[in-house]
This record gives sequence, C-alpha cells and structure tokens, in this order.
Amino acid sequence: MQKMIPRIVALLGLACLLPFGASAQRVGVVLSGGGAKGLAHVGVLKVLEENGIPIDYIIGTSMGSIVGALYAAGYSPREMEQLMLTPEFQNWVSGKPTEDKTFNYLTAEPSPSALRVGVALDSTFKARISTNLVNDLNLNFALARTLAPAAAQANYDFDKLFVPFRCLAAEVFTRKQVIQKSGSLADAVRNSMTVPLAFRPIRNPDGRYLFDGGIYNNFPTDVMRKEFAPDVIIGVNVGDVAYKKYPFKNDDALLTGTLLFLGANVADTLSVGKNGVFIQPDLEGFGGTDFDRVHDLIAKGDTSAQRQLEQLKKRITRRVDTLELQKRRQAFQAGAPEPNFVQVRVQGLRPDQNTYAQQFFRRSGRNYTIDDLEEGYFRLASDDFFRNIYPRIKYDPAQKGYVMSVDARQNNNVTAEAGFVLSNRPLDNLYVGVEYRYLRRLLYSATANVSLGRFYNGAQGSFRINVPGRLPFYVEPTATYNRWDYQNTSGLLGRDVLSTQVRQQDTKVGAQVGISPNYRSRVLLDVGAFYLSDDYANVSEISSTTKLDKTNFRGGTVAIQFARNSLNRKQYATSGKRAVFTVRGVSGSEDYKQGDTSILPGFSQNHQWVQLRGTLEKYFPLKGDKHAWGYYAEVVVSGQGTFANYRSSITTAPVFAPLPDSRTSFMDNYRSPRYAAVGLRYTMPFLGKLEWRNEVFTHVNYQPLRQGDDQRAVRLNSFERPRLTASTGLVFQTPVGPLALHALFYDDPARRFSVYGHLGYLLFRSRALE
Repeated sequence: MQKMIPRIVALLGLACLLPFGASAQRVGVVLSGGGAKGLAHVGVLKVLEENGIPIDYIIGTSMGSIVGALYAAGYSPREMEQLMLTPEFQNWVSGKPTEDKTFNYLTAEPSPSALRVGVALDSTFKARISTNLVNDLNLNFALARTLAPAAAQANYDFDKLFVPFRCLAAEVFTRKQVIQKSGSLADAVRNSMTVPLAFRPIRNPDGRYLFDGGIYNNFPTDVMRKEFAPDVIIGVNVGDVAYKKYPFKNDDALLTGTLLFLGANVADTLSVGKNGVFIQPDLEGFGGTDFDRVHDLIAKGDTSAQRQLEQLKKRITRRVDTLELQKRRQAFQAGAPEPNFVQVRVQGLRPDQNTYAQQFFRRSGRNYTIDDLEEGYFRLASDDFFRNIYPRIKYDPAQKGYVMSVDARQNNNVTAEAGFVLSNRPLDNLYVGVEYRYLRRLLYSATANVSLGRFYNGAQGSFRINVPGRLPFYVEPTATYNRWDYQNTSGLLGRDVLSTQVRQQDTKVGAQVGISPNYRSRVLLDVGAFYLSDDYANVSEISSTTKLDKTNFRGGTVAIQFARNSLNRKQYATSGKRAVFTVRGVSGSEDYKQGDTSILPGFSQNHQWVQLRGTLEKYFPLKGDKHAWGYYAEVVVSGQGTFANYRSSITTAPVFAPLPDSRTSFMDNYRSPRYAAVGLRYTMPFLGKLEWRNEVFTHVNYQPLRQGDDQRAVRLNSFERPRLTASTGLVFQTPVGPLALHALFYDDPARRFSVYGHLGYLLFRSRALE
C-alpha cells in the first residue's frame, strides 16, 4: 500500500497538467428561433459532427426546436438537410396543400370566389370568425410520424433521447416560460413553433394552449445552464438583431419577418459564458419565411461555424469518433418499437360526431399501416368542418403497438364566399355564396350561391349528405340556373351580329352520387332533368325590333364521370394534373319557335344521343418551379343530331374553350359535336412576381356543321382544316385572384385578334349537358 501512494500522487500531478475537465468535458448546444433562418442550424451541426466536436445536450426554441428535436431523435445533419430539400418539407412549413394528399371527396367545381370566411355558429347564435392562419395539417402529421419512434424509444423522457433535449414554449395567459422535458416530442416541437398570427395553437393533454417559446426566451442559454450545467455552451443565434439605426432602405423588405417575430428577445452574445462559443450566421437578406432557400441557409450556417472552428477546437478538447457516433445513432433508432399501429381514437366532439370521424380510418389488414392512418387523416381533413384536427401517435406497451389519437374540433359550420371579376370588356361579375353544415351521425350541408353580371348570371343551391366508410360517398340533390347574353361582348375590334345576338339559359335539377376511391380522384353519377332555352338570329342584319328565333330543349340526362385534379390553381395553373372523362346520355324534346329572321316554320322533334368527352392537362415545373410547361388535350365524340336549323344546332353543341375568356364569345368554329384538340403552355417569371404565360392550341372538327341555303344544318363528311388558337400575356397573382392582360388570336370570323384583361377568377358554372 505504501508503494502505491507515490504512484497515485504522480498520476494526480499529471492530471493537473491536462486541460481542466478535459476527460469529463460536456457540451451543450443552444439553437435560437428565427423562422426559415433556423435552417442555418443544420449547417452548424454538420460542421460540429464533421470535426468530432461532441454534442451532449441540445435545447431549441421555435425553428431551433425542430432542428434540435430531429437531432435528438437520431437524425444526422445530412439526413436533416436531405429532408428539408424535399418538396414535402416545403409544404409542411408553408401550409401549401400537398398534391397527392388532398381528396376530391368534398371538392366542388371551382368557383370564382376569392375570399372564404368561416364562422362557427353555436346553438345560441353566437358567432366566432376563424382567423386565416397557416394551414398546419401537413406539418402536424409529419411531426407526429417523424418523431413518434424516438419518443417511444425514450419512453417519453427527453433525457433518454439520443441526445438529451429541451425545447421552450410560452404560456401567454400567465406570462410564463414553459420548459418541455417529457411527453410527446411532436407536441413539444409544435408548441414551441406556434408563432402568434401564423400557426394556430394546439390544445395539450393538460388542457393548455402554448405558444412559441421565443416570445419570452429566444436564446435559452440560461435554460441550458439550469437543466444540464454543461462545461461549454455553443450558442447559435439566427434571430433578429437590433439595428444601430433605422434601416430606411430595407425597412419594407424586413417588415414581414420583423412582425413575424415581434416580441422575441434579442440574443445576449455573452450569455454563453467565458468558455462558451457564440455563433451568429450572417443572414442579411434572408427573411423568416424564406424556406425555399434551404441550400443557401444551410451554407450560411456551415460558413459561420467554420469561422469559429479554431475557437471551438481550442475550448472543446474532447473529440467524438464519427464512426462511433453513427453506430450509436443507428443503435438508438433500431431500438424503437416496430411500426405496428393497433388503434385509432377520435376525441373532442360529441360521441356520435367522434364515431362519424373515426369511420374515415380503415385498416388494410389486421392492424393499421402508416399509410392507412395518413389516408384517414387527410380524408377527415378534406372538409374544413374538421380543419382543427391534431394527430398524436403514442406507443402503448400493453397493446404492443402505437395508438393514434386525433383531437378533432369543429372549425366552421357556416362559410361565406365572395368574388368578383373586373374586365376591359363588359364581363364584370359579382359572386357570393354561403354554406351551412350540420354534423351528427352523418354530415349534412346546404349551399347556395349566385353570380350577377351583364354577360353572365347564375345561381345554384344544393343539399348534401356525406357518408363515411372505406369508400366515402355522398348524395347531393342540386338545382342550377345559368344565363349567358353575348350581346356587346365581342371585344375591341368589331362585332358580328350572328355571334352577339345570342342569349342562352339553362336550368337543371338533379342529383349526384360521388365516390372518392383514392387521393385526388372522384367518380360521379349524375342524373337530372334539364331545360335549355336559346334565342338567336339567323341573318346578319337585324333591327332593334327584330324578334329572335327561340329553341327550347327539355329532357333528362345521366352521366358517369371520372375526375382527378391536382392543379395548384383554379386558373392559370403551373403545376399538377387534371383529367376528366365523361360518358353522358341525353334524351329530350326540341320545341322550335320561328322568329323574324327565319324562313323555316316552327316544329317539334325528339333527340337522343350519347356523348363521350375527355380532357387532360398536365404541367412540368422547370428550374426550381420558376418556369413550367404543360400540355392540354381534349376529345369530344357526340351522337347529337341536327336541330331545327343551323343556329340551334350550334348553340346546343359542345364548346371547345381552351382559354379563360373563350366562353365569353360565341364562335361557330369552336362549337362542334365532334372535335379533337391539343395545346402547349409555357410560363416563365417576368420582372419579379409577374408571369409571362404563352399558350397555343390547334383543334380539328370532324363532320362539322354548316348552314345550308335553307338555314338548316348540313353535316360535312370529312375533317375540317386545323384551326389555331394562341395567347400571350402577363399574369400576376393577387389576394383577390389573378390580374391578367393577354393578346389573343382565335381562328373564327366572329373574333380574330383582341386584347383582354381581367382581375379576379373568370369562372362559370358548367352547362347543363357538360
């Protein structure tokens, strides 16, 4: 024993010569909030790992909580970068609907509405208007799905994650900071990034609403010191900084980001401590919403860490072997429970309403798959009656599987819509609509809308019953009225009497049965009774007292339609795909009344025919979605016979309308029972946010109708020559709809060259036999 004492003293002396605490040196990383600028955190973490600098604890706020939680869940910085470069991530953070995760089950045909306001009306007739926040449906499910395995592996204790983790939230009613250290990892992150006026708060299991932790502490070095007491703190700040003087030249550009993080405290550069390292990436020119600049932001974080690398290595002498780190990461991930989903629970509504919502979740086998859960979640979210839904995925040891619970809240049972069109031609229109929804065992909805204008007037009312199930379907009785008056709508460069002295109106009463077999697809059975009434002239010279000819056509129709639509816009789309295929049968009776312009007597006859119509358009984004080209194809084959005269045959025939204003002019060469058309579209940026849009189409009429010497319709037995349609112009997307100005060419005597401009959505209800 006496011989060992000198050796122990010698070893202690040697230890005193080593850097203080090197063998036990622990490192904590603090990641601030800052919206999209928080992507720079990934670049910093990449540099730390590549140089073997340890990360023993991690704390994040707001966007820093997302990056920190992913790291604590076992994701490497490179895996995070790959994730954030995907289109799916962009949809999460921007709230854009994901094309392949949106159902057409409840989607009506596009309306000209630009404003949609939801109101929650209770039994005492008290109203609550919903605010327009970022749509968080994609984000919530992505967080639950991505972070559930790591949380289960840690038994919902953040100290047992791959790296011990904390994230901050704010409780605004008592004005307290909340340090989240256990429970659902996805909930903790979602709370921490609930920026007021951007993301809606979620109700936590304890009943509280929490908000962005950056409100009270955007750079929580004090929390790191209190919770983990590391030897060294690495603090990465991407939040707003105070300016020495007012930035007059940049204030407009900075305003949005500043308001987004209003109230977040300014980082204290000295709070990392004397032996800590403060990293401030140079993010001048970046805003809090620039999530599409992933590469640039991560590179900025990388550069800032590289500049501090010498100091980092000097103050942190302990190193971590990167291969050993990867083995530990893989071992942690492998220890998570298998993705076995055994149960779905819906809560937050009345018992019968919860039962209705739960029926959207269907097993594909004995247990659920993650795809089953995702499909049910987005099916439920397809109606904004359930917009306030929040998913939680938690492992249940007793059932040896994950349980998904969905917190569903009624969002709006009354929705009001409004829209308008202003034009350089007399096409101005006003649209208003209202919808009321009532949920018990089934969801019932009643809608009414009206369009008022000089050229087009219309109204529609419907009542809908939605039935959930493996194949959700609905039954919807509907009444629709349309009226088009083509007088004085021929444009700037002349008029043609035959094309302008046309008034058409149709009324249809019927019902639809719709089924949504998968994402974005819908199959419809349409049955109805119709009444068409057309007034027109048969000669090119008339007076103000001339009595026009009239054709009334009444009967019944039945159709089966398949539709799939993932276009990104109602009008002037630049991405996505739309396919519509319809088979329609028509049976009716024509009643022709002679006017002053006819040489034919009035009479009646019956008509029956079958019509096939197919439309396909698709877009291909280029150069980072800034440019896009697309194609358009349409085929119509109809067995429609000739009516009393040529004009009545043309007014009833299908219409080729490739451009937004094509329906606003009556052109004989664009109306035919049989035609085929193809077209190309190309869109590119122009002077910032403007889009230069170019479109060209050609269509060929087969066995076209022509007017004979006796005003009757004559069907030719051949193909007509191809006809050209072209458009070039500028489009700007405004909050109330597109602002567009186009130069147009139509291959028709009624309208050749014209200039057309409009503000708002130029959309009309479908004709009765379309």
